[in-house]
Amino acid sequence: MKNFRYGERIRAQFRAEVFNLTNTPQFGWPDTMLGSTTFGVVSSTMNIGPRNVQAGLKIDF
Repeated sequence: MKNFRYGERIRAQFRAEVFNLTNTPQFGWPDTMLGSTTFGVVSSTMNIGPRNVQAGLKIDF
């Protein structure tokens, strides 16, 4: 967030928010079934969502 002033009466505020900036995957648990052919294999991810960036500008006068 950054505030700017222009004269006495005009103010502007710029705001930016970023979620999951690095877009890093969060891997699920490995298969724990002992006799399975995929024992110990991680085959899923538990990501919350993709990278998300939002910005806003507010002007008060």
